[in-house]
Amino acid sequence: MNQSQSTETTQPTNETADEKSWLDLGVYSFVKIAVISVLIWWIFREEINGIVRQWLTNPSWSHGFLIPLFSLYFLNQHKDEMLAIKESRPSWFVGLFCLLFFLGLHPINIVMLKFGYGKPLTMIAVIGSVVLFVGGWKILKYTWLPIAYLFFAVPLPGRLYFQLTNPMRQLAAQVATVVLNLVPQLEATVQGSTIDVVYQSVRMEPGLDVADACSGMRLVMAFVALGVAMAYLHWRPIWQRLVLLASTLPIAIFCNIVRVTITGFIYILGNPKYAQGIYHDMLGMLMLPLAFVLYGGLAWLMENLFVDEDQSESKEDIIVRKVSNTPTQEK
Repeated sequence: MNQSQSTETTQPTNETADEKSWLDLGVYSFVKIAVISVLIWWIFREEINGIVRQWLTNPSWSHGFLIPLFSLYFLNQHKDEMLAIKESRPSWFVGLFCLLFFLGLHPINIVMLKFGYGKPLTMIAVIGSVVLFVGGWKILKYTWLPIAYLFFAVPLPGRLYFQLTNPMRQLAAQVATVVLNLVPQLEATVQGSTIDVVYQSVRMEPGLDVADACSGMRLVMAFVALGVAMAYLHWRPIWQRLVLLASTLPIAIFCNIVRVTITGFIYILGNPKYAQGIYHDMLGMLMLPLAFVLYGGLAWLMENLFVDEDQSESKEDIIVRKVSNTPTQEK
């Protein structure tokens, strides 16, 4: 009696496509990009120089150097999709209209409107219009976010900056005052953004002032920009991305409140010199890792508690064919 059994497993082969490179664009495309870049720089050279000067001199906007690098990285993420576009029709009507409109708005803004913050925003709009005009809607589909991301590199005007930071300073001072009052023999009162402290029946002079540097605006702008980048780079459902984007602002504000509160304890219970200068700046830098921990914890929570049925992990089809020979008897 002979008995045999065989199992055949067939798996589809995965053919890896050739990796694409930006060099596939050709010399003509690089020359065209270079010419357009020089023209944009020449038109907006004063705005660009002013922005870079702010990055160099204002610590609140020192993160601006990283924003263009992130935009280029976003573009590189969609390199294969953009290079795979065989035919991209320029948007002659909408693209040309937007380009002429924003180019015309720039001198009007300088002469008549005199809205300083609008100058760099016009530059970003012109970049988007050029991409739409030259590359069409297919290219703009992959480039609109890297272009819009440049907004985070534009410093806010001083008046608007103060209007945004003043409520944040007052909020941090109020919450810190509530926490400080939990300490025995310590009485703290807040007036605006200044915390007056009486500890062990001795009034501490001067009061603890939540200055512009402690407003948290620097942390907010930097963390929101990085939060947008992380939500864009890590694939997840749209609703989770929106939640992560919405969480960047309250997380940054919370971390700044923690910073002001810790500074208050150091100023009152420790040595006041450790609540200012380089120690104060180092404490502010430590809040960014704390913000990332809270952000990452929220991302982990959503990823593990909410599972979309439609987003099941794809698996390769495996065909198993089993052939068995029934035993035969010979007489």
